[in-house]
Amino acid sequence: MSDTPWTSSSTGSPVGSVDHLTLVDGGSFLVGSRSGELGSGGVEGLFVFDTRVLSRWRLEIDGAPLTTLQSVPQGPFGVMMVAQPRTATTHDSPLLVLRSYHVGRGLHDDIVIRSHADALMHLTVRLAFDADFASLFDVKGGVANEPAGNTRQIHPDRVELALHDGAGPQLCTVVRFVPAPSHVGDDYVSWDVELAPRSEVKLCAEVGVEVDGVRLEPAVRCGDPSLLSAQLDRYAQWSESTARFRSPDTRLAGAAGQAIDDLGTLRIFDPLHADRVVVAAGAPWFMTLFGRDSILTAWMALVADHELAAGVLRSLADLQGTKEVLATEEEPGRILHEVRYDHRSLGLLGGSNVYYGTIDATPLFVMLAAEYLRWSDDRALVAEILPAVDRALDWMASYGDRDGDGFIEYLRAHDGGLANQGWKDSWDGIRYGNGQVAEAPIALCEVQAYAYGAYQARAYLAQVLEEPGDAADRWRQRAADLATAFDAAFWSDRLGTYCVGLDGDKRPIDSSTSNAGHCLWTGIAFPGRAAKVARTLADGRLSSGWGLRTLADDNPGYNPLSYHCGSVWPHDTALAVAGLRRYGHHREADVLQDGLLAAAAAFDGRLPELFAGLARAEMPRPVVYPASCSPQAWAAAAPLLMIRAMLGLDPDLPNGTVAMNPAVPAETGSLAALGVPLGGSRIDVRVDGAALSVTGLPPDVELRQP
Repeated sequence: MSDTPWTSSSTGSPVGSVDHLTLVDGGSFLVGSRSGELGSGGVEGLFVFDTRVLSRWRLEIDGAPLTTLQSVPQGPFGVMMVAQPRTATTHDSPLLVLRSYHVGRGLHDDIVIRSHADALMHLTVRLAFDADFASLFDVKGGVANEPAGNTRQIHPDRVELALHDGAGPQLCTVVRFVPAPSHVGDDYVSWDVELAPRSEVKLCAEVGVEVDGVRLEPAVRCGDPSLLSAQLDRYAQWSESTARFRSPDTRLAGAAGQAIDDLGTLRIFDPLHADRVVVAAGAPWFMTLFGRDSILTAWMALVADHELAAGVLRSLADLQGTKEVLATEEEPGRILHEVRYDHRSLGLLGGSNVYYGTIDATPLFVMLAAEYLRWSDDRALVAEILPAVDRALDWMASYGDRDGDGFIEYLRAHDGGLANQGWKDSWDGIRYGNGQVAEAPIALCEVQAYAYGAYQARAYLAQVLEEPGDAADRWRQRAADLATAFDAAFWSDRLGTYCVGLDGDKRPIDSSTSNAGHCLWTGIAFPGRAAKVARTLADGRLSSGWGLRTLADDNPGYNPLSYHCGSVWPHDTALAVAGLRRYGHHREADVLQDGLLAAAAAFDGRLPELFAGLARAEMPRPVVYPASCSPQAWAAAAPLLMIRAMLGLDPDLPNGTVAMNPAVPAETGSLAALGVPLGGSRIDVRVDGAALSVTGLPPDVELRQP
């Protein structure tokens, strides 16, 4: 098992419990106690560029810490708190503290201390702070130590804490105070406050970051409320511009609404391209652009928004591999695994901030290009990235298939890379039927399914773009040939499903897993196999009652609280649901969907990255995985994919059609999707029993029903 910063480890400190406050804005996030204080250890801190730039933040009044009485969220990036000094007579204290936190390129902390006393009060307000500059991955693994080279510069109105350890960019945390404090120390400031009867005093602190001498100011500044308004307006514009979903099934409606909120939270704006937005994989561990995660999230979100897909396509094309680099596993045409900024990752990657060790992002990139075109008819963007699409296909045929057998397999370039490079990328994520851990090279079943989808996607692009000759037919034939070879090599009559993969000797890795659901999603499965796969996915070995287990519970390697060997991942279940509906197996799709919606309701609408595979019959509530990201992008988008699958919505704007074949379960009742983006238009879709209503279609687009 390798210990690398980009490994999606099954270990990690618990986060996201009721005892934690999580604030997120793009690549900045804060995890603290419910009172907003930092410094209790564990995961607490303010993180920017995958580095903990603030590890301590504690306010005291006359030596007494604060007790938070109430907190009110202000979007995903802010919270307002009402507190009192924690004394023996707190309930009779004449002091109230109104505090407002906002995260964005740092931290903004507005402090209002209000006296309800009849007499003059003399107070000492002390704010303690520190920065350990720990890597996010060291924090996650519980091994964070203060690095060498931490220096401090003290000024009358600010303190600068700097890291110069030679392992990466020079980092500096700049803590600024308004008004200037009465006393300034290495790790604290204090104000001597004289508070008249029934009056208040306003204090403010802000935390910014400097990287290699370039100052990154916080999004909200002391004394400038207009910046907060701009931050709130940007978030409100996202909510207003996306589609809305209505249903009497409160589980579905709640999960869909939370999906829109969480995706808005996880957006990252490219400072070099003001009009470009991408989606981060999840908070707190993966607040950065990922290959497969961002692609699949953007795909699932197309029913609500197109900008994420456009931004993800452009950004991944810009960062596509151009040369062979051993340390980063970069190869010409390869789509990245993830972008990182912390000093530990940069040292291991030879100074690069991009790691490419993934097998599936490249075919998924090709698939997303065609799917985006179907929904948007944005031929200009597709023409712009078409060279990247073809380079990706070249990579699949060369580096992706090194032994020339027609299947795409992975083998890491060096011991520091990811051992497993599919979506189940933990070291033990791929197992044989006897529970033994499989070793690379491995050809995964879902990766072949993505390759099939990529070849079909390229055929579609050739047809729409009117490429000369028989290009479209050649790509379709390539997809058909792969489907035939795939069926022969991966199908298992004994399992009644596809094996999870082939090992280096081309032996089937004979375990029953959720991966087969992805094969239904892309359409590589022969119709005669789909019914058997459907039964396997919905039976009690894989279906926990809360969703789809990653590994069947009769496998000796099964562990319901493992990362990839028995847990439930919402995006994985949603892809299987979409695949089942594609082949008309709605009963089995309903079983999995009902379980996932019940889990969403148990989590108050927000599906976490993953949760335990314990059976619903055994546990009345799903059990969260301790280090699960929440919010997490593809988990958030999972309800949107299930809505699209229920609607049977399949646009093809370049060819002037929108196909729709609804299959809304009786338990869900009616379903309305309002303001669904379709090219430059917005359509409203309503399904109530057998009745279907679609309004807002462009006049040159035909609605097709079976």
